[in-house]
Amino acid sequence: MPLSDDLPAALPAGAVSVEAVTLPFGGPPRPGQRLVPEEVPVNITYATVPYAVMMATPADLEDFAYGFSLTEGVIAGAADIRAVSIEAEARGLRLQVDLVPARLHAHLARRRSMVGRTGCGLCGIEDLDDLPQAASPMGPAPALSLAALRRALSALETRQALGDATRGAHAAGFATATGELALLREDVGRHNALDKLAGAMLRDRVPAGEGFVIVTSRCSFEMVEKAAAMGARALVAISAPTSLALERARQHDMILLAIARRDAVTAFHGAERLRAEGDAA
Repeated sequence: MPLSDDLPAALPAGAVSVEAVTLPFGGPPRPGQRLVPEEVPVNITYATVPYAVMMATPADLEDFAYGFSLTEGVIAGAADIRAVSIEAEARGLRLQVDLVPARLHAHLARRRSMVGRTGCGLCGIEDLDDLPQAASPMGPAPALSLAALRRALSALETRQALGDATRGAHAAGFATATGELALLREDVGRHNALDKLAGAMLRDRVPAGEGFVIVTSRCSFEMVEKAAAMGARALVAISAPTSLALERARQHDMILLAIARRDAVTAFHGAERLRAEGDAA
């Protein structure tokens, strides 16, 4: 992270500058400025009824509203949302989502209360039967080229403006079948970053099944379920998956690649659908 003299003129979205002191081993202290990711409580409401409070980075919040609503099962598509408004409150932000009447009635019938955190957990879940379970995407997962994967991973390293500036944010990206990193969203929370990506893709009508999703975090089962809700057929994670994530990937017949590095990637499911870099499509 840069010292105060090196701070960019325009801060990345979601970054704030704070005072800090660098303490070199064997050298004098160096006071200066550091960039950290902004984190605020975001109260998501439907028809003025609170649904969740998520600790999130206040950037791309409209994407977040769409993506969170999709992966939570509140909506089935972008047309179920009429409008999204953002209101500042004393303790955070209110993200007001205006649903179409039919979807609102269905939502209120199944409404539950939950509190979300940047950490892991299933806050508000009262029964094991309530664990998230997305509908499995239809049809077999398409083949994935290792060349495309390498291209996307390389692009991912250069596109994380907030993460590069703060070393404290997660990213989620969508790459096309050829490895072009078409969309990327960042947030202090790994779930939020993926929800923002889901919302951006939903609003831009980008089919998730025609490429693959990359996340810079560990791969828990919620990440697989969110990717499935998006319609993704392949998920790539920088860190290792959990056993339940692998079980859900198998259920969805989703290609699951993890421990993704410049020189190698580990296939936990769908290895037979991977094409070597020199193979034809």
